[in-house]
Amino acid sequence: MGFSTTIKPSNHCYPTEGDETILEAGLKHGYNLPYSCRDGVCGACKGKILQGEVDYGEYQPFALSEEEKAAGMALFCRARPKSDLVIECNEVSSLKDIPVKTLPCRVQKMERVADDVMVLSLKLPANERMQFLAGQYIDILQKDDKPRSFSLANAPHDDEYLQLHVRNIPGGAFTQHVFNEMKERDILRIKGPLGSFFLREDSDKSIVFVASGTGFAPVKAIIEHALQIGVQRPMFFYWGVRRQADLYMLDTVREWEARGIKFTPVVSDEPWPGRGGFVHQAVLEDFADLSGYQVYACGAPVVVESAHREFTTTRGLPSEDFFSDAFTFVPKA
Repeated sequence: MGFSTTIKPSNHCYPTEGDETILEAGLKHGYNLPYSCRDGVCGACKGKILQGEVDYGEYQPFALSEEEKAAGMALFCRARPKSDLVIECNEVSSLKDIPVKTLPCRVQKMERVADDVMVLSLKLPANERMQFLAGQYIDILQKDDKPRSFSLANAPHDDEYLQLHVRNIPGGAFTQHVFNEMKERDILRIKGPLGSFFLREDSDKSIVFVASGTGFAPVKAIIEHALQIGVQRPMFFYWGVRRQADLYMLDTVREWEARGIKFTPVVSDEPWPGRGGFVHQAVLEDFADLSGYQVYACGAPVVVESAHREFTTTRGLPSEDFFSDAFTFVPKA
């Protein structure tokens, strides 16, 4: 039997099904309740039960005292509804609400999805989780003190692993390590989440996503988050690559198409049956007026810079509606 949970003061309401915790159900439906460990240890998800009954679940006593329980508090990562609920908590609504952490993680899985692209799935310690907004990135901390920045390719509702898409860069020390030396179960240190590339949910404007290469990764996270929370705005995804073989995870993209995302792949360096040339040029060809749109662009700096210049000067896109993350081979500022 399912129950409904209403969050105060926002009045957001969502269903909880089966054996879901308050936090699990909230994240699944796109509501950013605060959390950290998701294991009843840290207390970051603590909030108040204003109405209704819960099964408090298993947790560490120091994370929730008997006095706090008597006052109506619960750990939302462990508590499961036994009735319809009204809860009180401050939802995460901006970057300042999300703590930046430095954590160890284990390389859980390595999957080569293209000749020069490796998907890494990173597992955090059992008592840790990293809260983030779809589109943000993490730094991988190295012994040479030069962090390597990679966007998170998974959406927040799917955070069992942190997914990174790593391109093999000739001469790149870390990427060479990934492709030639790294093994599953290796341990890394990471810092995050970082960056301000994320979906602005308070807008009703149509969205154009522009990605080059592994700029696909944060766009993937944002699109999957948007679909998860039921965004109804028209969305267009342009993905530019050098070769047709560089288009990876196409089964995932086809699933997005079935749910209404308009996908346009663009190949620049070889003939093929689809669109050719530069990816931002394909957008220019398709849109005479971008004044009523938001654009999210990610990938090589030349692509991001060209898109911003052309869209704002020739297609009427307001500069404040252009959001970007340029991939460079040095640590991000």
